[in-house]
Parts: sequence; C-alpha cells; structure tokens
Amino acid sequence: MKGIRITAQIGPDGLAIERMSAPSPGPQEILVKVLATALNRADLLQSKGLYPAPAGVVPDIPGLEYAGEVVTCGDEVTRYKAGDRVMGLVAGGAFAEMLVTHELEAMPIPNGMTYSDAAAIPEAFCTAWDALFRQANVHLGDHVLVHAVGSGVGTAAVQLARTSGVHCAGTSRTEHKLKRARALGLELAVLCGEIPSFAAEVRRWSAGKGVEAVLDLVGGTYFSESIAAMAHQGTLMVVGLTSGVSGTLSLATVLSRRLRIQGTTMRSRLLDERIALAKAFETTVLPLFAAGTLKPVVDSVFSADQFQLGFTRLVKNASFGKIILTW
Repeated sequence: MKGIRITAQIGPDGLAIERMSAPSPGPQEILVKVLATALNRADLLQSKGLYPAPAGVVPDIPGLEYAGEVVTCGDEVTRYKAGDRVMGLVAGGAFAEMLVTHELEAMPIPNGMTYSDAAAIPEAFCTAWDALFRQANVHLGDHVLVHAVGSGVGTAAVQLARTSGVHCAGTSRTEHKLKRARALGLELAVLCGEIPSFAAEVRRWSAGKGVEAVLDLVGGTYFSESIAAMAHQGTLMVVGLTSGVSGTLSLATVLSRRLRIQGTTMRSRLLDERIALAKAFETTVLPLFAAGTLKPVVDSVFSADQFQLGFTRLVKNASFGKIILTW
C-alpha cells in the first residue's frame, strides 16, 4: 500500500508518499481500505514534531479520521464483514491506503453518503458534540460561543447547536466565513481583529447573562475575553490553541461566577473511552445525517498525491469546513 509518511519533522514539506506494508488486523479489529481522509491541525503539528502519536500508534503516518470499506476482519469480529462502508476516528495512520481499527470504534457510513462527505464527519462532529453536550452539558435554550466558527469543528458545532435548540454565537477573522456560518444557523457573528474584543457584544446578545459554554479552538489571546463572556457556572472547553498556548484570565471572575475550565482531546483517550464515544455518537447523532438534519461541510477535495495543496490551504486558514484527501 501507499501512505503519506513523515520523513523529516519540518512540517508538510517533510511529508512524502511512500510504499509500505499494510497492517494486519488483530482478533477484534478490521482492516479498512481508506478511500477518503481529512486534514486536521493535529496532523500539521505532528509533521513538525510537536504532537507525537500516542504509544502503540504508528509514529510516522499522520491522519486521525477515515472513510472506506472493510477488507478483512479479525477472528472475533462480529459487527462488520468485508465490503461494509465504515468511517471513524483513529489516533494515527489514516494517511494511508489501509488501516486497522477496533470494530467497535468504527461507525457505519449513512446510506447514499459519499466517502468524501463521510470523512468530514468523525473528528469535527464527534469533537463538537462531545465537548458541548457530553462535557459542558449544554441544554435546550442555552447560549454558546464558538471560536474559529469556519473550521471543521466550528461548522459542526453551529449545526449541532441549531438542531438542539441552542443559541450559537461565533467568531472568525474572516467576514466571508461568518456569512457562510450564518447559513448553517449561526445567530451572532463576530468579526475579530488582531486584538480580539467580543465579550461585551456576546453578553448583550445573551440578554446580559453571558454564555453557558465556550468552544475554544483558538486559545491564546482569546482566553480572557472568553472568560468575560461566560455566564454563571459556565464551562470553557479548550479544544485548540491556534492563537498560542498562553493566556490571561481574571481569577476573581472564575471564582465569583463559579466557572469551569476544561481541556479536551480525542487522540489520547483510552480505547474504552473511544468506543463509548463512538457508540453514543452513532446512536444519538448519526441518524441526523441520514435524515438530512446535519450535513458534512467539505471545503475542498484533493487526491492524496496533492496533499501539499491541502496543507497549504490549511496553513493559510483559507478553508471553510474540512479539507479532504482521497485515494
């Protein structure tokens, strides 16, 4: 098989397509022919040597999500058979023509959905749904604030909020991304400059109370404003750090409003945690794609040998939704 391997930890320029041996499935694993995958900032960081794969995961092939077909199954697999269409999250190795994953981590692709669309679902929608509804406990009528609303996770969060009766505000540094996010259901669109200022506007929009949850994919300079925008007993979910790893906050505000600050990642979770998430997502969210209530947001599709074009678009923050690679 072919795969995109890290040959030097210098960023995307250190990636190359090479031939390699296909993995073999264990007793409870399936071998999947990957027909589409998607780029994530974690892949960019890994290519720079800044986000290594967890122990036991292939260290030099990035890729966190996939859509494809089952090729073979381990001896104890009962959930799938050869030819079944599946998608899901992995901790690495999705930038290859074949990968193995536990049968209970894989999810069926909705009928009629293309592989490119399916590859845009796992990381974006699982991350947004898990952060907002399983960890931050957002409910009907709540207000949430989503940073980098034009990202894959951001576009997923807007749709999930809309379908759950949750009011959603979002920030971006690009007006056209805010315009497209409004079409997905974004209620308040806030254009941010180099020095972000959004707390006062968000509080006015939420009738002065602030938001019950912030989905923060930016970190850094957004941190203090996010705290100021939050409601009593609100939750700040730290998902990404594209604006830096350090920020300032008012501890007095954290105490007086009884705020909760929580970080979340998918990649470092134990197998049982990943299986539990996949099962809950398949039961609760996946039917909404089949019904047309939720839709994958695909920015662009490149063949695997054009991966540099995809990474260029990612680095320039030019994308709205997910950038897909196909084999």
